[in-house]
Amino acid sequence: MSWYWNSHGLPFLPGNTFRDVTKSAFHRAQTLHYKNGFPLPHRPGDDIGQDPLRSEQLIQQKINKLTLMTPDVRFGSLYQIPPEGFVPSHVALDKKVLRFYAHFKEDVLFSPDEVYRVRPVMIYYYLEDDSMLLYEPRVKNSGLLQGKRLKRQRVPKNERGDHYHYKDLNLGIDLAVYGVKYRITHCDEFTKEFFESEGIALNDPQPMQVDPYTKGQIIPQPCHITPSEFDPTHQFLTMDGKVLCFFALWDDHHRLYRETRTVIIHYYLADDTVEIREVHEQNSGRDPFPVVMHRQRLPKQLKPRPFPSCVLEVSKHEVDEYFSPKDFQVGQTVKLLARSFLLYDCDGFTKEYFQTNHPDMEMKPIKVPKKVDMYHNRKRYVPPYNGFGSLEDSLQNCLSLVPKPPRKNVMKMLENNLKELRYSATLKSKYPVDESRCFILTYYLSNDMISIYEKPARNSGMISGKFLEKTRIPKPGSNLENLEFYSPADFAIGATVEVFGHRFLLTDADQYVLTYLESISSQIPSQTLDSVRQKLGEGAANNQPGDQDG
Repeated sequence: MSWYWNSHGLPFLPGNTFRDVTKSAFHRAQTLHYKNGFPLPHRPGDDIGQDPLRSEQLIQQKINKLTLMTPDVRFGSLYQIPPEGFVPSHVALDKKVLRFYAHFKEDVLFSPDEVYRVRPVMIYYYLEDDSMLLYEPRVKNSGLLQGKRLKRQRVPKNERGDHYHYKDLNLGIDLAVYGVKYRITHCDEFTKEFFESEGIALNDPQPMQVDPYTKGQIIPQPCHITPSEFDPTHQFLTMDGKVLCFFALWDDHHRLYRETRTVIIHYYLADDTVEIREVHEQNSGRDPFPVVMHRQRLPKQLKPRPFPSCVLEVSKHEVDEYFSPKDFQVGQTVKLLARSFLLYDCDGFTKEYFQTNHPDMEMKPIKVPKKVDMYHNRKRYVPPYNGFGSLEDSLQNCLSLVPKPPRKNVMKMLENNLKELRYSATLKSKYPVDESRCFILTYYLSNDMISIYEKPARNSGMISGKFLEKTRIPKPGSNLENLEFYSPADFAIGATVEVFGHRFLLTDADQYVLTYLESISSQIPSQTLDSVRQKLGEGAANNQPGDQDG
């Protein structure tokens, strides 16, 4: 506070200031205090060292000056209205737009329906910068490029470069904008008020010219002297979803074999249309076309026409009468589009409809002869086995086009898994060299298949190893109708087993064969069981145990 310390007009330099030696407080005043538990700031009343603030002294000086001032006594009001501030035009006229309604004519070339077209537009004049905008209202499905015709800009009025002003616009005048003349017809309320405030008189509004093409598209309302009792929508509203169903036989006699086919005739009461659908039978050999005749109104009688005449499509002007529900009588033949249909039955709704609306017509079904299927009861024969694959697989090809694998006895396969019956056998042949060949015949209990293995013999000249893969072997004399396969009951010691033209003589068996046959002795013939016991008993007596390998 140099002005306080140096009050003698000396420059503020070191040594020219005098301090109050009695002053001992040099702290700043407190500016924060607590109220209701919240810290609140407040303006300090004192400066550093509790000196008065200079701002407070200035405010007090002004108060004293205003208090001691005496007003001058003059004529007029003591309080004068201050002048209004300057407002620029772009602020005063902001968002103030004049709107005019106009139209223009557009020539239409090469059209038989119209010569010219009248298109309405709206002219917007912005008072802010004297710019104009032309907009054409959009019409749905008009096919014209509509919308903004001229962007907002200052529009030139003549070739000298002058621009249009709002004083140049009025009702009932032609406004030329870039070669197009717009006829201004009327304006909105704001535009009228603005022109009145400016002292400009507007002309009388004019009606907008009507487009001749649009006028021709308007359908005039029919005027009746008396209200018509005919309601074209009454039938649709009351009969919608109600269909008469007739079952008929189509006598297709123009075909080569004069075939009779079953069809269904639907009569729709909502619009008196008829539809014919064919009933497809399984394996008929015909393409499954759903509809014989699509839904349409069928003419019953045509109007007489002069000869010669040619009509590509029959319209309602050439028809004298259409088919109606009373023309469909069960038990009679109706001719539709030059085709004869015998109605032999109908559904329940059709019967109720005729009882209500046509009680004089009886809808009793008639009996029709059923078709005799000459192939239904014919006996089917299975073709002979061709030798490819198993018999079961070949039979599946005869039962269906897509053969399925034959079913297997899963429980039998699980119970007899890895259980085999092995026999020693020799080949019975007319050649002496085959007498020394030894074979092992294995019977698999899980799937009743048989495999044959030839034992190697030194210097025999025969290739040993697998002689027959696992397969089911039918008994000799069995056919496809009565097919029998070899089972453990047929394998007796000394018996002959014929395998696809080869005859094998069983000479010995495994010890497990006897154990298994005794466990099912009720299903095995005694002759087979005794032969196995005798053979294995002789081997035990001679201390020759059964050959486990064959």
